[in-house]
Amino acid sequence: MADVQVHATRTPAHKRDVVAELTDKFSRATSALVTDYRGLTVKELEELRDQLRSEQVEYVVAKNTLARRAANEAKLEALVPALKGPSGLVVGYGEVTTPARLIMAFAKANKTLTVSGGVIEGTFVNEAGVKQLADLPSKDVLLAQLAGTLQSPLTQLAGSLESILSTFAATLEAYRDSRS
Repeated sequence: MADVQVHATRTPAHKRDVVAELTDKFSRATSALVTDYRGLTVKELEELRDQLRSEQVEYVVAKNTLARRAANEAKLEALVPALKGPSGLVVGYGEVTTPARLIMAFAKANKTLTVSGGVIEGTFVNEAGVKQLADLPSKDVLLAQLAGTLQSPLTQLAGSLESILSTFAATLEAYRDSRS
């Protein structure tokens, strides 16, 4: 799908198409963030879109009235309060931390981009929440850490049991030798 553009919403039919497209994006999204893109050049916006696209994330600019309508239709009412002023929408379809991580890294490099909030799996998060989410490791890393944490006591238990069995076997061997 092509990116929705602010200047291209002149006719009622086109507005309906934009709302339908945004509703579809919001319905499929695992996360949606709202940014203020004022101060970014067209080149910077294109760079941002390229970075996001490679990670299953889109950056969409649309009129707030249309974005509000689409958010309501997609059952993302929690996103509506964040839609104030010029808004760029970061819509992620994969892992929920990816859009936050990418947009916060871009915002750090380009001080003009700010995040006003968003919705992560149906729950509203403010700018501070987006920053915290961006600092989290990916789901795969968290699962690996959990597996390592769970595996450590089991490894220790296996080592202890092996030691007990070895001692027991040595004791039986010594007892057998003493009986002969």
